[in-house]
Amino acid sequence: MTHALFSVPLPKNEPALDYAPGSPERAALQQALDEMLSQKWDIPVIIGGKEILTASTERLVQPHDHQNSLGVFHQVTEKEIFLAIEAAMKARKEWEKVSATHRAAMALKAAELLTTKYRYQMNAATMLVQGKNIYQAEIDCIAEMADFLRFNAYYMTQIYSEQPPYILANGSMNRTDHRPLEGFVFAVTPFNFTAIGGNLPLSPALMGNTVLWKPASTSVLSNYLLMKIFQEAGFPDGVINFIPGSGRLVGDIVLESPDLAGVHFTGSTGVFNHMWSVIAGNIGRYKTYPRIVGETGGKDFVIAHPSADTHQVATALIRGAFEYQGQKCSAASRAYLPSSLSRPVFEAMGAMLDNITPEPPTRIGAFFNAVIDEKSYDSIMAYIDKARNSDDAEILFGGKGDKETGYFIEPTVILTKNAHFLTMEEEIFGPVLTVYVYEDNDFDSVLGLCDSTSPYGLTGSIFARDRDAIDRAEKRLRYAAGNFYINDKPTGAVVGQQPFGGSRASGTNDKAGSKLNLLRWVSPRTIKETFNPPLSHTYPFMDEHPRS
Repeated sequence: MTHALFSVPLPKNEPALDYAPGSPERAALQQALDEMLSQKWDIPVIIGGKEILTASTERLVQPHDHQNSLGVFHQVTEKEIFLAIEAAMKARKEWEKVSATHRAAMALKAAELLTTKYRYQMNAATMLVQGKNIYQAEIDCIAEMADFLRFNAYYMTQIYSEQPPYILANGSMNRTDHRPLEGFVFAVTPFNFTAIGGNLPLSPALMGNTVLWKPASTSVLSNYLLMKIFQEAGFPDGVINFIPGSGRLVGDIVLESPDLAGVHFTGSTGVFNHMWSVIAGNIGRYKTYPRIVGETGGKDFVIAHPSADTHQVATALIRGAFEYQGQKCSAASRAYLPSSLSRPVFEAMGAMLDNITPEPPTRIGAFFNAVIDEKSYDSIMAYIDKARNSDDAEILFGGKGDKETGYFIEPTVILTKNAHFLTMEEEIFGPVLTVYVYEDNDFDSVLGLCDSTSPYGLTGSIFARDRDAIDRAEKRLRYAAGNFYINDKPTGAVVGQQPFGGSRASGTNDKAGSKLNLLRWVSPRTIKETFNPPLSHTYPFMDEHPRS
C-alpha cells in the first residue's frame, strides 16, 4: 500500500541563473563546455542497472559543427529490447512496494543533484548536442526539470491523500488504493526539451511504475546524464531502463508486448497516430487497456487586435517564433496582424532581426543557433523555397540557409495574402513565422479563421488593450489552444503555473506539470471494510410474517 502519511510542501519554482558576463556561473559553464568538448563519450544502453555496449552505434552530432562529434551512443537491438521488458517486469514487483515517502525522497534528491553538482554539465550537454543557447538550456534542463521533480513529488502526495470524505461511517471504513498500472510504461521522448525527456519516464516511475525510456537520438547525451542522476538519487535498477535506438525497431517490439500498460509520448502527430493505431490493432493481446498519453504537434498563433501595443507584439513574435530556432511545439508559427499595425510591427521586428544572426551555442551570448539536424534543415528550407516561389507569399526577412559547417537557417518571416497558405497551416518546426494582414474591422472573422485554419490546438495568444476584444478572443478560441496567453508570447509554460498540453491534433491534453498527468499513471482500487457484518439476509422493509 502506498498511502502517503506525510506531505511534501508546495515547492517554489527553481530560479534560472542569468549567466551575465563576469558572473561565477558563466565561468563554471565555460569550464563545463571545455571539459565536454575535450572528451569522447561512449554512451551505453542501461537495462536493469547494467550498462550494455552493443554492435550498433551512432555519432553524437553537434548541430552547429556536424563534422565534429562528441563520441557515440549505443543502440538497442531486438535482444536488448526484450531484456528491457523483462527487467521492467521484474523490477515492478518490488518497486510498487516502495513507499511514497521514499519515492518522493528520490525525486527531491535528483532535483538537488541536478541544480548543484550537475548543473553546468547538464547545461553544456544540452547546448552542444541540442543546439540551445545558455538561457534556453538553463530554463529547460535545470529549472523546468527540477520543477518537474519537485512538483511531481508534491502532486503525488496530494493524490495519495485523496481518500473518501468519511473514513468511518455506518460501521465501515472506506479507502482508496492508488495502484500503479499492471505492466510497464513506454516513454518516448523528443529532442527539443531535456526536461520533457526526463519527465516522461520520471512521472510514471514516481507513481510506482517501471519504464522503458527511448530517448530521441539527437538528445541522448543530456538524457543519459539525467539517467545517471536518477540512478545516483536512488531509483533502483530496472525501474527506468534507458534504451536508445531506432524508433521503428523499438516500437514494433514494445507495442506488441502483452505487458504494455501505458505510453507516455512527446513527438510528431503522425508518429503518435501510428502508435495509437498499432495499440488499437493489438488491443486483444494486452493484459490491461494501455493508458495513452501524448503531446504532439502545434501550429501556434498570435493574434493582434488594433488596440495592441506595437512593440509588445513585435517582441512576442521575435521571441515566440525564433527562440530555440522555433523548435518548440509551442513556437509562434502564424500571426494575424491588423492593417493599421502591420507596418510598425514589421519595422520593429526588422530592427530586432538586424541584431540576430545564427551562431554556435559555444558563444555563450548567442541568441540564435543551428537547427537540430540535416533532415530538419532540408524540410525547413523546402518550406521557405515554396514561399519564395509562390505568388501568394513573399519573404520579408531572412530566408537563407547554410549547412556546410552547421545547420544554420536565418530567422525567416513570410508575408502571405492567402490565409490558408501552406505555411499558415502546416507545422514546420523551425525558425519560420508566417504573417497574414487583415482589415481592422475584421477582427471577429479573423478569430473564426484562426480557430478553423489548423487541425492543432496547442498554444496561442491574443494581444490587445481593449478588454472586450480580449474577452471575445478568449471565448471564440476556447478550443483552439490548451495553453492560451493574453498579451504574452505563446511559449514558456512554467510547471505548477501553466500546466502544458493541448487537444485536437496536439495530443491528449493530460497537462504535464500538474496532478492531472500523474493521475494517468495510477489505477485506483476502492476498499471497504465492514466492522459489524450482518447476520441475516432480511431487511427492515421485508414482511416479518412468513408467506403461507
